[in-house]
Amino acid sequence: MRTLYLASKSPRRREILETMDFPYELVSSDCPEIVNAWERPDQVVMSIALQKGLSAAKKFDNGELIISADTIVVSEDNILGKPSDANHAKEMLRQLSGKTHQVMTAFSIIKAGQHMKIVDYVVTNVTFKPFDDSFVDWYIESGEPFDKAGAYGIQGKGALMVEKIDGDYLNVVGFPISKIVDVLERHFDYSFA
Repeated sequence: MRTLYLASKSPRRREILETMDFPYELVSSDCPEIVNAWERPDQVVMSIALQKGLSAAKKFDNGELIISADTIVVSEDNILGKPSDANHAKEMLRQLSGKTHQVMTAFSIIKAGQHMKIVDYVVTNVTFKPFDDSFVDWYIESGEPFDKAGAYGIQGKGALMVEKIDGDYLNVVGFPISKIVDVLERHFDYSFA
């Protein structure tokens, strides 16, 4: 199995690759996440994932496979990224309480030095139970919301808010590995044997 190069700082993406026994190495991707207000959420998340991948791919030129990703939460046509502080997290969680939102994770796979790239995304609907401010305060005090889109982590204490999900659970975690594997096999002749 060929080594993949992961252009991500997310510990959750690393954990998913490690759970699947994928050989990978981390590669830095130093680019600003530019969001254009006129773009649809799917365009925004795909653009950011591609920006990250292209930044990392500049370091290679010999057919290496670079994977990058970005995750956003969309509620009532509003993009919810990572909260800037506790008040921002509280505002996001109040907006999500008792409602269904979408988690979009886009990924790019780039074959370095060969001008080959695929960008795609996965959407999962997540419905939250209604919860009150005392729960929100408890959750924020846990520290969990601060490095996660939408101010929650479904793989942690945030699971207590979830009533149901419709779609790929690992997409909500931030790395839709099943679809990524499909793209690697179909377009990049990647073998898992």
